[in-house]
Amino acid sequence: MAKTPNDGASMSSDPAASGGEPSAAPAENAGRSSRSSAAGSSGSISGSGAGGNEARASADSAGDAPSGAGRVVGARKKQFVIAPRQIEGLQTLGLQPLQFSALEQALRSSKDIEVVDTVGPKSVLGALADGMGGSQGVLVARMTEQKAAVLHQQGQGRLLVERDQHLALMEPSLMRQPSLVTGVTPTMGGGPVLNASISVTGKDGVPLADAEVSLFGSMLPASGVTDANGRVTLTLFGETPESVSGLYVKPKADYWSFYQRDPDISTDEANVVVLRALSDWPALAGFPRQRAYGWGQKAMRLDQLPGNYRGQGIKIAIIDSGAATTHDNLRGIRAGFDVLNKKTNPEGWDQDTLGHGSHCAGVIAAADIASGIRGFAPEAEVHACKLFPGGQVSQLIDALEYCIDKQIDVVNLSLGGAEVSEALEQQIVRAKRAGIACIVAAGNSGGAVQYPASSPNVLAVAAVGKLDEFPADSYHAQTLDQNVDAYGFFTAKFSCFGPQVAVCAPGVAITSCVPPNNFAAWDGTSMATPHVTGLAALTLAHHPDFQTPQYKARGAERVERLFQIIRASAHRVSLADQSRTGYGLPDVLVAVGLQAQAVQQPAQAVAPQQAGVMAPMSATTLGSQLGAQLGSQLGSQFGGNMAGLMGGGAVYDPLGLDVARSQMAYGSQWPQLHVGRWPIPAPYNPIMW
Repeated sequence: MAKTPNDGASMSSDPAASGGEPSAAPAENAGRSSRSSAAGSSGSISGSGAGGNEARASADSAGDAPSGAGRVVGARKKQFVIAPRQIEGLQTLGLQPLQFSALEQALRSSKDIEVVDTVGPKSVLGALADGMGGSQGVLVARMTEQKAAVLHQQGQGRLLVERDQHLALMEPSLMRQPSLVTGVTPTMGGGPVLNASISVTGKDGVPLADAEVSLFGSMLPASGVTDANGRVTLTLFGETPESVSGLYVKPKADYWSFYQRDPDISTDEANVVVLRALSDWPALAGFPRQRAYGWGQKAMRLDQLPGNYRGQGIKIAIIDSGAATTHDNLRGIRAGFDVLNKKTNPEGWDQDTLGHGSHCAGVIAAADIASGIRGFAPEAEVHACKLFPGGQVSQLIDALEYCIDKQIDVVNLSLGGAEVSEALEQQIVRAKRAGIACIVAAGNSGGAVQYPASSPNVLAVAAVGKLDEFPADSYHAQTLDQNVDAYGFFTAKFSCFGPQVAVCAPGVAITSCVPPNNFAAWDGTSMATPHVTGLAALTLAHHPDFQTPQYKARGAERVERLFQIIRASAHRVSLADQSRTGYGLPDVLVAVGLQAQAVQQPAQAVAPQQAGVMAPMSATTLGSQLGAQLGSQLGSQFGGNMAGLMGGGAVYDPLGLDVARSQMAYGSQWPQLHVGRWPIPAPYNPIMW
């Protein structure tokens, strides 16, 4: 979940839009077919559907259109994920599990359903992977919503039929969400029009091409990209120079961003913005010619780690937008899987058009060479799974199948979806039982933790920043919250929060790799998560526990022990409560076993709850904490047994789907508790902060 204000977190358009319209062929006796199928044998599902009503509705609508006026716009077929529901003890209910082969045959024989993909084990190793029959796989099919509802009903609780929802990179967007429909939307027909020419230059007056520039007013913003001369002209309708409230410039690479509140904009001459080079910042002096650690890596004490601690023998998968191996710091990445183009170019994972995956890869495993940055685990084996742009749940399931097949140890997931997916949860559980630890970004909407970070089977990461690690006139300053501690740590405004947050990590002004061979400073829980993924790789490679037979063996117990060690290594940062920071900021030296406990900060730098002693607090604060605890106990138990996490006692071990499924069963209450279905996030709007 990354926050670069250039690639917004808005959902992609549905690729299922291309292709057929709802079927016009009536399906006779649809209701009778549904009833007979539901009462039939446990291993079959009727291939006939409820197309009759759909066809008649479509025909009726078409008849309302004027002759020769074209086609009435209606709902298109949508893409769904279909899978047998894996419930242990299903037989006790008098129902047998659905057989995948019979299910596939029934769907392919239906005239109303188009099976577009089958996701399943890629080898014998994947087929034998433990996990509630999850090795059967899932089907991806296109059909109408009505047909999907009939299929779900026919499944009698044994069949998952879910929208194949689009996923988004975890980046807080800058005014990219659609505006509300109002009666005062500016038009070209009248009112004031503001035309402003913006010229963006860098060091020594060099024009900077491909810089994103945005002007904000009282209504709709205007955005554009600079040309080869570093210029762009923006037009705001219904605005005057006095009503312009913000100017934002995001360079493509190698420079700090810029944000000016209430800028003095001229309409008569070019408005010049001079950006600062990353290397002009004292902490990055000589960068990238001279190698540097990021401030976040130093905050987690990576720079104090002995040189032989480099993540040897650990496999890391980064499921993102690919990894640009043209970058000097990323040339060591030699394996991957292009999930988007698996049928035409599965080796296209080394092309990263967004730069997001490359940025994550740099934090995790950038090569330890004389220039650029050094990652946490430069000698780990990194696999780049390309899922963006346009990734969907079915493709994430496929990417996790790749991870199971390749025996990946740690997966970085800086992404999220709009809804909980039980089909995806089944795959996450299966991956966990195969010994794969999923580290997931909490989200950047500024609201409740998003899915899959809200799953009890992953480790959710929130974002923090630190004062004096970015220029005051950069956009990073707009992420600043009021809970700054004595060491300058604060929780980022965009970071999601809730009882599911396990730890926090640096996620503001994080400098890392972008294509083709450049660097950029970005924000987001997308940037925080790779810090923890890299630390997890070091922990697995070097902590003494993972050299013992008990935890060396792959399995869910190994994953839970890893999560426990990471949480136990953390110390509190910022003055925010634990819903925003979890156990705090992990410490590398503690996580690898070189120190017995994290270095605790002075009392004035820590939230007011230490060693079991609760500081005085207002009734509102107390009520919110009790509410959060109650919500956690009743709805989730994501945190598990709190006492066991820090010691050697019993640890809550969510190995199955029962906890996740019980959360999904909350229905309308689930959004408030655990973000199963959250509203579209409000625009990431610095003007309102």
